[in-house]
Amino acid sequence: MAGSNHINMLEGPIFGRLLLFALPLALSSMLQQLFNSADMAVVGHFAGKQAMAAVGGNSAVINLLVNLFVGLSIGSNVVIAACVGRRKAEQASEAVHTSMALALWSGMFLMFAGIFAARPILLLTSVPPDVLDLAVTYLQLYFLGMPFIMLYNFGAAVLRSVGDTRRPLWILVAAGVVNVLLNLVLVISFQLSVVGVGIATLIANALSAALILRCLMQEEDMIRLDLRRLRISRQHLSRMVKIGAPAGLQGVVFSLSNVFIQAGINGFGSSAIAGSATALNFEFYSYFLIAAFGQAAVTFTSQNYASCQFDRCDRVFRIAMFWGLLFTGASCALFAGFAEFFTTLYIADPDVIPWSVTRILRVERHEWLIAVYEIAASCLRGMGVSLLPAIITMLGTCVFRIIWICTAFAWSPTFETLLDAYPISWIAMGAAMLAAYWYIRRKLFYLSGECVPEE
Repeated sequence: MAGSNHINMLEGPIFGRLLLFALPLALSSMLQQLFNSADMAVVGHFAGKQAMAAVGGNSAVINLLVNLFVGLSIGSNVVIAACVGRRKAEQASEAVHTSMALALWSGMFLMFAGIFAARPILLLTSVPPDVLDLAVTYLQLYFLGMPFIMLYNFGAAVLRSVGDTRRPLWILVAAGVVNVLLNLVLVISFQLSVVGVGIATLIANALSAALILRCLMQEEDMIRLDLRRLRISRQHLSRMVKIGAPAGLQGVVFSLSNVFIQAGINGFGSSAIAGSATALNFEFYSYFLIAAFGQAAVTFTSQNYASCQFDRCDRVFRIAMFWGLLFTGASCALFAGFAEFFTTLYIADPDVIPWSVTRILRVERHEWLIAVYEIAASCLRGMGVSLLPAIITMLGTCVFRIIWICTAFAWSPTFETLLDAYPISWIAMGAAMLAAYWYIRRKLFYLSGECVPEE
């Protein structure tokens, strides 16, 4: 039964199979975001804008501390997919157990580090005094669930390496329903406000981790998990770090730039924080479509590149780019066209709504631009080239945006000027990443004439 969930990426048509891979993955990410969105919607309607700002204003900080290790899960996906592409069953099994051991240890590290660092980090980002205590409470509760979050993300990466994106989706459906129900009970019935949504998210994350582990333990092929064999293989860890660490570092730097921008937003007060946090939810949903087709490009490219099918790698790039731009463009048009309506789903405060609408029109409307550089970078990672796309992204996100804050925003300190850093940086990164992709592709496919991943 497990095998029926797998997708053959090495033979047959790619167009429909890539879509079949990506859409469940996009829905899974959206449901994961639903944890935070449900938290915000419930506190926004039943606990006020300070509680909503406390929950939503934590996004940049959470992503900053989590992204390094989630990047490593991309490395594990590439390594396991390459083993599957070469049909190396024992190597694939070792990589699976290394990946899950890494997930457990990184989750424990993030849990302790996050709990103790929550208040100092939030103070550094200039969180207003009327929001600070609530924000610290939510962030500490969130980090209690880090082991569960890491186990789910790495476990889902293992399943994606063989084309299974459907079971992670159904797992998050179950966890998302539990999260929403607990939010309503704990916030409305027990009046627990931020503490209630934090507890609900913790329980939902624990459920998703338990279910993904159960799936892996019931597998019958090379990705089956045996908890007694959990140990780290230096060889596989080295390759996961080589591929995943630059992607993780890219995510950290990306989030770091957002922390600087969040600090600028915090200066406009709690209404701006709540409005920006509301609009950010829609940016996440659009981005998840991009990330899903990017992840599909990584996995399909990894297997086909490992088996030296370069023509299929070219087709993966074109098809992933087509689907990514199509779906993301549609979502951007939808959210921008009905910006005020979507904002009121989260909060009805008239002081908050204009801030959210401004961000949707200034940032979300142009988010389809991200697809260009993300999918090109994903194809490069699938070929084992991870450092170059990370450098391009770091320069475009962190360096450019910090310069923008210190120059353009300093000269014109308005909310609109601050937000313009996003689309301008996306255009620059898209051009640079496409140039890098075509150069590397030509070098690896047609000049060397052979595969580069190690056996």
